[in-house]
Amino acid sequence: MGKLLIVTGMSGAGKTIALKSLEDMGYYCVDNLPIPLVEKFAELITDGNEQITKAALGIDVRSGKDLPLLKEIFDDWDIKGNVDYDVLFLNASDETLIKRFKETRRAHPLSKDGRVETGIEAERQEMGWLKDNADFIIDTSHLLTKELRKQIANIFEENRAYENLQVTILSFGFKYGIPDDADLLFDVRFLPNPYYVPELKTHTGLDQDVRDFVKKDGTAEEFLIKLHDMISFLIPHYIEEGKNQLVIGIGCTGGKHRSVTIACLLYERLKKNADYGLRLDHRDISLR
Repeated sequence: MGKLLIVTGMSGAGKTIALKSLEDMGYYCVDNLPIPLVEKFAELITDGNEQITKAALGIDVRSGKDLPLLKEIFDDWDIKGNVDYDVLFLNASDETLIKRFKETRRAHPLSKDGRVETGIEAERQEMGWLKDNADFIIDTSHLLTKELRKQIANIFEENRAYENLQVTILSFGFKYGIPDDADLLFDVRFLPNPYYVPELKTHTGLDQDVRDFVKKDGTAEEFLIKLHDMISFLIPHYIEEGKNQLVIGIGCTGGKHRSVTIACLLYERLKKNADYGLRLDHRDISLR
């Protein structure tokens, strides 16, 4: 029996990239197939077709009034157990989707009044049941194209254990404002400040000399041990509650030295055993 992957999600969240990645991995990919033909397509995969052992089917809100029919098809498959399928749902924040639509100058398929915001709101309502029943959810709000491709490969090519959580460790400077999307905030302005050392002032926490200065009295190491222990404790509980995005903000005054150092060191510790999406971002490192 062949494997069928339903690739769906919000418009602008990365479905096209996901399908291209899967195609590179040997999946037979079809996008925007009419819903009434989905069962016929599944039959081709499940009836011992030696040429197609795994396939990905892209489905989104463009299916229009036929979209609810997909739920009936899923229910029938679940009852009969005759189709081996999973659902991948690609999601992103409203702010991210609006930005992407404006950058590409595309119209949202449901924005009848021309406003992207209206289309996104309507789409979330229509696609909500698919997200609730998805086997995999990837939030692409903070992902680069290469990072999304890597996550797709981790799940569907390397068969790594995957939890539906994307963790972003974000360094920032309080002088430029607190990140709007931060779930957890940690103020590291209590650590030694390289800004007041002339030879370190123009460097950042990406440089070893700056890191050594921040860690010089042992306080940073003790803080990292406690912080890593707390984050490691929290993440499984967030996953259990269904959270799919966690932004950990690490802040100092300017967002160049102490916050960057701690964010990098925390990232290095977490990635050793991460079975969830993990990325590192420095918001203010290039600002003066």
